Amino acid sequence: MKLQPVILCGGSGTRLWPLSREQYPKQLLVLSGDHSMLQDTALRLNGDLGWENAEPLAPLVVSNEEYRFITAEQLHQVNIRPQALILEPCGRNTAPALTLAAICALVAGQDPVLAVMPADHIINDLAAFRAATRRGAECAERGQLVTFGITPTEAHTGYGYIRAGASLTDGVSELAAFVEKPDRATAERYLANGNYFWNSGIFMLKASLWMQQIRRFRPDIAQACERAMAGSEIDRDFVRVNRELFAACPSDSIDYAVMEPLTADEARQDSPAVVIPLLAQWSDVGAWDALWDIGSKDAAGNVMQGDVLAVDTRDSLLISQSRLVASVGLRDAVVVETPDAVLVAHRDHIQQVKDIVAKLKTDKRPESNAHRKVHRPWGWYDSLDAGERFQVKRIVVSPGASLSLQMHHHRAEHWVVVTGTARVTKGEEVFILSENQSTYIPLGTLHRLENPGKVQLEIIEVQSGTYLGEDDIVRFDDTYGRG
Repeated sequence: MKLQPVILCGGSGTRLWPLSREQYPKQLLVLSGDHSMLQDTALRLNGDLGWENAEPLAPLVVSNEEYRFITAEQLHQVNIRPQALILEPCGRNTAPALTLAAICALVAGQDPVLAVMPADHIINDLAAFRAATRRGAECAERGQLVTFGITPTEAHTGYGYIRAGASLTDGVSELAAFVEKPDRATAERYLANGNYFWNSGIFMLKASLWMQQIRRFRPDIAQACERAMAGSEIDRDFVRVNRELFAACPSDSIDYAVMEPLTADEARQDSPAVVIPLLAQWSDVGAWDALWDIGSKDAAGNVMQGDVLAVDTRDSLLISQSRLVASVGLRDAVVVETPDAVLVAHRDHIQQVKDIVAKLKTDKRPESNAHRKVHRPWGWYDSLDAGERFQVKRIVVSPGASLSLQMHHHRAEHWVVVTGTARVTKGEEVFILSENQSTYIPLGTLHRLENPGKVQLEIIEVQSGTYLGEDDIVRFDDTYGRG
């Protein structure tokens, strides 16, 4: 059996602001353990699983085009090279994303079992996850569509629910109904019933079965995705889905497009769907209170990360990224510090963080979009200081990497090498700079910065001019295909 992990990397996670931003969504965050949620997701079904007759393949990753390079870099950091990194030119929800992956998986006459996993979940019990997905893979190999249910602990209105039907074998039950987020009274009824699970968003099925069902219930999505994939282009490690054709695809979730109609009365008689309980300490980390729920707590019930000092503080989540965070006398609080923003909230009101993000967008503030530290395919930069007509950046270039050949209409730049070796193109000149050496790039001058060495290159850049925005870049040549 060929097992094809499919990792869905959509979504922005605005409820986890200020750590999560539009250009750095929540699946890229390290919230539990040593890896980001994306990295943990990729590692769950990687390597020797100890399953008989199972051959796990490298994952298919469906990602937003905007953060393609950091997604690829994070996977590289844990020694995973995707089967393909499929780039959506615009968001169209999970049903089109899975359809793109299924089309890709069916290439060359293969029909693997797809293990469909959102990239932004935390699963703390890996052994339990692999045991459940092993049962799921066996069912999927027999032609069933498998979903995984989480035993509810409260009448949560933020999750979709699954109703289990007749028990089949080995913890597998018929999938009787698939329903979206309920109101409070309905959720309480589900909880009391005992046959309802939270929808984990994790599925297993053959690629051909997904295509059969999406063509059955949403032929418009199937046709749009098939056209867009037929018009796709291969760019390095990326599959670039045709922008114009994919933009015409309707937006819908796996739940609405297939799962709900599949379990409706008129379709249930030939439904291949089953549900398996997933007892693996799962969380979708939809908001900061969820991270407090699953976090390791001290004797006072506090979950703390980073440089934190808590006095007379109870049942709070305290996170520091760049400086000391000290709390006194807090109860049920959330404090999240980043270099450019600090969130302070009561845990009972944490869902309103999305209103903060909406206000930031309305006011066109950059804190909704990106961190002070911005990742690029060649490395990263951190904006250290800025004022009228000047900006100071720390720029780190990975070994062998280079920035684009470019020029600016409105700013000049001074570069000082801190560590490593820089190869500099300035107009017609090409020269090497070592530590403590510097150069000046006049306004309008063609230039490029490269790291020819085997260690990181770090420079301090001082920009000066009438306009210092990132859109004042005219690229003439770029290794990474950026315009």
